[in-house]
Amino acid sequence: MQTEPPAITPSSHPYDALTPEVILDAIEAQGFEVNGRLFALNSYENRVYQVGIEDKPPVIAKFYRPGRWPDAAILEEHEFTLSLQEAGVPVVAPLVLPGGHSLGQYGDFRFAVFPQRGGQAPDTSVTDTLYRLGQWLGQIHNIGALKPFEHRPGFDLLAGLEQNNQLLVEGNWIPDDLRPAWNSLIPDLIANCRERIAEAGPVDTLRIHGDCHAGNILCRDETMLFVDLDDCRTGPAVQDMWLLLNGDASERGAQLGELLEGYEMFRDFNRRERHLIEPLRCYRQVAHCAWLARRWEDPAFPRFFPWFSQPRFWSDQILSLREQLAALQEPAISVPGQF
Repeated sequence: MQTEPPAITPSSHPYDALTPEVILDAIEAQGFEVNGRLFALNSYENRVYQVGIEDKPPVIAKFYRPGRWPDAAILEEHEFTLSLQEAGVPVVAPLVLPGGHSLGQYGDFRFAVFPQRGGQAPDTSVTDTLYRLGQWLGQIHNIGALKPFEHRPGFDLLAGLEQNNQLLVEGNWIPDDLRPAWNSLIPDLIANCRERIAEAGPVDTLRIHGDCHAGNILCRDETMLFVDLDDCRTGPAVQDMWLLLNGDASERGAQLGELLEGYEMFRDFNRRERHLIEPLRCYRQVAHCAWLARRWEDPAFPRFFPWFSQPRFWSDQILSLREQLAALQEPAISVPGQF
């Protein structure tokens, strides 16, 4: 194996230099006896690998996208995750490396090493599952409220919508024939989001998971594990709830009720936050498009998301955002027996 990590040249994409040899060298430099087995896992924002270890279970190595987060922000993610683990919350936290830190460095790449954990996404149609998820979210937020993040972002919904839209428009990502429909739709979405945010009124923010959907929760043998806090940030509690809701308004209201029944065993919930659900959904839709645009120079993105550059994708997005506008104009979902 090579002894000197390669430098990233200005003409290449950063991940071009992340070869199998570099990955194994980086892990071996932290004292792990790698056996040469390497398996890439699904990840686009970062690069994540299962690395085989001699006579021991494999580990998971996450190589952070160069330039995305400063070290201080990554360390805040690790500190938050480790504090949850210490409090008994079932999370997959980074391992502390031989130098006493959780963040490793090899050449231009920063990385973390995690224990391997298996499982499958929870079935959120099961009432008891939602209740248990609510219990854990209440405990996560109790820890999250103990201190603020200093280096990680918060949610600025309206500014974020405007900035992401500006990136898409100025980057000429929207086909010319669809631009008038897009340009007329976005101001209406922003205006309706502003009204829903005003209805919610002042809400507390705290450290949250930030991307708490079913794919970031593993279930195995009646145990739940929260994974991938890469997007943890400051935000309202409801951000960690709405991604777990599915179906029509009445179904989502019943599901939110189950989450809150478990959540409020440990922490009070400001029910006015339900007015933020549709603005948060709108923000996520536009932000997803902007994320693909920002990452398009990464060769993995045209390969795995080829439809992003096709007119059909944008016509579907306009239709979806029109449906979202209608949802924004409806009353906020209610929980049976509580609203």
